[in-house]
Amino acid sequence: MINKLSEETLSGWGNIPKSHCNVAYPSQEDDIIDYAAKESLLARGKGRSYADQATNSDHTVLKMEKMNHFLSFDQDKGFLTCEAGATLDEIIQVFASRGWFPLINPGTKFVTLGGAIANDIHGKAHHVDGSFVNSVEYFTILLSDGRVLRASRTENEDLFWANFGGLGLLGVILTVCIKLRKIETTYFVQKSIVAHNLDEMLAAIDSADEQYNYSVAWIDSLATGKNFGKGVLIVGNEAKVEDLPAKLQKNPLKTGGISKLTVPFYLPSFTLNKLTVSMLNKVLYIKQKGGTGVAHYDSFFFPLDMINEWNRGYGKKGFIQYQFVVPEAGGKESIRLILDAITKSGCVPFLNVLKKFGEGQGAPLSFPMKGYTFAIDFPVTDRLREFTKKLDKMVLDAGGRLYLGKDAYLDEATFKAMYPQYKEWLEVKRKYDPKGLYSSDLARRIGLTL
Repeated sequence: MINKLSEETLSGWGNIPKSHCNVAYPSQEDDIIDYAAKESLLARGKGRSYADQATNSDHTVLKMEKMNHFLSFDQDKGFLTCEAGATLDEIIQVFASRGWFPLINPGTKFVTLGGAIANDIHGKAHHVDGSFVNSVEYFTILLSDGRVLRASRTENEDLFWANFGGLGLLGVILTVCIKLRKIETTYFVQKSIVAHNLDEMLAAIDSADEQYNYSVAWIDSLATGKNFGKGVLIVGNEAKVEDLPAKLQKNPLKTGGISKLTVPFYLPSFTLNKLTVSMLNKVLYIKQKGGTGVAHYDSFFFPLDMINEWNRGYGKKGFIQYQFVVPEAGGKESIRLILDAITKSGCVPFLNVLKKFGEGQGAPLSFPMKGYTFAIDFPVTDRLREFTKKLDKMVLDAGGRLYLGKDAYLDEATFKAMYPQYKEWLEVKRKYDPKGLYSSDLARRIGLTL
């Protein structure tokens, strides 16, 4: 039983908004059950969603990090069953050296399995592997009436699909069974492709998807004129043992650790301005150009994890990551128009990532669709919210949508226009959480409440 709640101020990875919540740290299933039918409740993993996805102002938040035990592993088939608070990093640390690796890997390894389901995370290989739902066999979930159900593609399938991208609003996921990928090494053979403008970049992305399982592009969003949209595309495939230099063949399944580098405090807000970002972009351009060769999974999948608390670099005002996807048909022109608006906005963009999605997997609130996705970090300024409204309209007009796992400012009407399947999702919520006891600040902001 949980004896008491602590009052804590929580925020997302972007350090916005600040939310006063009543927090508990369950360590077993029985710790949670008493809360399920009493009050507005939300489970939270490692807090790597960017804004108000995992906050619940003046209500209860269950931090699931103590519920991270491994329960069983099928060595022949690669099926791993864990408590939902287990992170990708914890899985990698134990199983990579045994020749197994998570199938879907986002930009950070510090995400829980429950959070991965709530946001239906994706990675560099979406056009091949799809989103996180494709790695999940089943999960168990605590409902608001105290029942624990198992959900899969054949059991309570409506509940199964609605949880992927469902933002934790249907119950507390307790355990998850995922399928791991069998690997020969923990390395990747990667190649850097320089694009001098946006046309070259989009052509390179289209071509790379036919040859490589993994691809992601960095874009200099301050570049103008003939270099508008210039950047570097990094592509790669899993390395076999024979692909490695002799030195690396001695330990082909090497795992990484926690970085010793940390941003020790919030940098002053004026640190990131057009001049400094322009200088940083030049450094990144040179570094990315040199990215050909063999790369360890830490640098290939999780480069930002090499600096702990890197979000402090945006200052105390915080930042947003604005990620959207537009359909493949007409998508290149949409990307051009939106990038042009960003370049001229006066809002300083940093760490801009462009890639191409394959087909979506069909969950009603899952983000990926076949098309182009662009993610841009913006330090928070007085003009930012108004500018994102302009971007929201451009994305909506292009037939696209925003990633709810990173969104900070989307309004209810625009959300419902971008995700017309929300009606289908709400029907599932009415079925399994009829009193609407599972909620969050984001849910109230965009109308995912009963």
